[in-house]
Amino acid sequence: MTHSPAPDEETPVEALGDLYRDGITACRAAFDPAWVGRVAEDVETAFQEARSRPDGAVGRGPQRWYVEIHPEQLRGFVELVTHPWVVSVCRAVLGPDYEIVELGFDIPFPGAAMQPWHRDFPMPEETRLRRRLTSLAFNLTTVDTVEEMGPFEIAPGTQWDDGRDFDHEMFPPKDRYPRYESRAVRKYPRRGDVSARSALTVHRGTPNVSDQARPVLVLGVDAPGAGNAAHHDMAVTRPYWDDLPELVREHLRCPVVDTLVPITQKHTIEGLVMGAE
Repeated sequence: MTHSPAPDEETPVEALGDLYRDGITACRAAFDPAWVGRVAEDVETAFQEARSRPDGAVGRGPQRWYVEIHPEQLRGFVELVTHPWVVSVCRAVLGPDYEIVELGFDIPFPGAAMQPWHRDFPMPEETRLRRRLTSLAFNLTTVDTVEEMGPFEIAPGTQWDDGRDFDHEMFPPKDRYPRYESRAVRKYPRRGDVSARSALTVHRGTPNVSDQARPVLVLGVDAPGAGNAAHHDMAVTRPYWDDLPELVREHLRCPVVDTLVPITQKHTIEGLVMGAE
């Protein structure tokens, strides 16, 4: 389902319903396409820089790359993390002390292949035992997605699959694929749309048979104690930190440094298995 932006003091009931039922929700036309155009420019600049050095980008399958960046590399960072819908969903799902822990982007280029079905990390005990979502991934496309570009495909409701018998607790066995394929929904967001999902919901990228890349910005947000910040190296400089709105400083969990160091991507199990495929 998709919804209109809500005031940040309003509980986003529809989005909560979507996330707990399907594992994904979205807000159409949250941002102006011209703003998204600047995001696209910054993503392209960051990608070229990352590919110019060892381990600047991690492969997630043929012609598919992930790059983690610092907030200062994205001119629209503050607008993204203070958008009323984003704020209200974070508060409602993760609590008032939610933590912004990851900023990056995923780019499937022409030739990107079908990924294996997967979730982005093993299910936390909090989720398994208490049916509580402890993290969210917000996604923002920089292009109007069409079928040929290899849209994101997700199996709604699978955020609750136990997963202890998955390979690395992330990759379900292939005999389980028919179940996911029977549920599968492909997403066709347009510039300005923003989605939120549980990264536990089983999903995959599909083949990009177009002549155009399909960059997607990724914002990772945790509930306190979820622990995903330990897997990321986001940082900000002191002048940038001092200029941030209080709403952002309250939730940005990263070091404040004198000089930014380009992020070396960690070759996670996910990246290694995707590359093997």
